[in-house]
Amino acid sequence: MTFSRSESCENICKEIHKYLGDVVFLIQNLASLSQIECKKIRDAYTEIYGEDLVQILGNTAMAGQESSRTCAALSSLMLNPHERDAEVAREALNEPINFKALVEIFTCRKSSHVLLLLQAYRTRFRRQLDQDIAKIEPPNPYQKILMALSASHKAHSADISQHIAKCDAKRLHQTGEGKSGAIDESVVIEILSKRSIAQLNLTFSTYNHIYGHTYTSFLKNEKFGEFEDAVRMVTKFICNPPKQYAKTLYKCLKGTTTDKGALIRIMMSRAEVDMDEIQKVFKKKYGMELKSAIYDSVPAGNHRELLVALATKVSLD
Repeated sequence: MTFSRSESCENICKEIHKYLGDVVFLIQNLASLSQIECKKIRDAYTEIYGEDLVQILGNTAMAGQESSRTCAALSSLMLNPHERDAEVAREALNEPINFKALVEIFTCRKSSHVLLLLQAYRTRFRRQLDQDIAKIEPPNPYQKILMALSASHKAHSADISQHIAKCDAKRLHQTGEGKSGAIDESVVIEILSKRSIAQLNLTFSTYNHIYGHTYTSFLKNEKFGEFEDAVRMVTKFICNPPKQYAKTLYKCLKGTTTDKGALIRIMMSRAEVDMDEIQKVFKKKYGMELKSAIYDSVPAGNHRELLVALATKVSLD
């Protein structure tokens, strides 16, 4: 049984309530919902039953049932995207720090989303995300970069300028490969903190146009240190998120990454954003459909069915 798009929220909530113990039913019906539909159903369920569907699914996950991991994912799926990212950010700050998950948030989300995320983090955990990042010990190059990106989301202009891109590209060159030694960290941090993601994307594209190679290819130098490595990874996400997500998904499916939560995190966060593009990149680069790769690599069960449902999800926006 699956929901019809014409069904009322009340009827859908009754079906969910009736089949709460049926994980297969929940996957078939919840994974296909858009974020707008998730919010409507979550609100309606609370109004009808006086309970938060997110908490109910989360409690089911904590009960130690066989499909607890899937229920936890479904609980997360019912959150607003900024609420989900607040949870991701908090988890990423647990030891060992998952800087890549934080980079995904600050480079691949709209500024309006990041501001809502910061507010959701403050409300949920009674803490400031910026401050928690700043307090990471031992100090790490990613801290400076993440703080700069956070500042850019709070203050940048939505307009992009080719003139600014050209000037910034030249500054990056002059303080990077245009001189000997390591890159000038202060210049990189200044640019990251004052420019929007779209503006930064244009800057790196302009760099390639002017100098005949990408900024990341310059940074791929074994003589460089951790800061340059961090800048390189961040730049890759800014310039081509689908390509980086496709690479990460492949590593997850092949078991060659330590970021165990990346697979479900990416499948949920990109389902209605750029999953179509990610799948095109994945197929072109690895010669197989993402759905087929999931079937080949993930053991049969509810969790695999959830991943496949997310891979085939059609955006309704």
